[in-house]
Amino acid sequence: MAKVASVGIPVKLLHEGLGHTITVETKTGSLYRGTLENAEDNMNMLIQGVTVTHKDGKVLSLEQVYIRGSQVQMVIFPDMLRHAPMFKLADRGKGRRPLGLVGMRRAMNMRNARGRGGRGRGRGF
Repeated sequence: MAKVASVGIPVKLLHEGLGHTITVETKTGSLYRGTLENAEDNMNMLIQGVTVTHKDGKVLSLEQVYIRGSQVQMVIFPDMLRHAPMFKLADRGKGRRPLGLVGMRRAMNMRNARGRGGRGRGRGF
């Protein structure tokens, strides 16, 4: 059975931003500002009412733009999304006690034993 990976916080934030005005900077240096209409888990996004500012300063207005996720350098969201629920869950682990010397040594031993037949722990899959 295939293991399904859960989406991370950046992707959750992208989905939370649907309907809001965002700014996207691409790897080419162009800036796209408009309303986020659709977003996929691979960060592909559809933006409506877009103002494009190219690296050379030229400005265009477009009805809609589809940006491939692999070309996204940075996304700027509105400040109101700072209080989105996924950040509350991420803060939960901050109060944890750091690993002590014994805990760290045990973790390192377990990591080193993987895949080498150490103490019957399998092949490290």
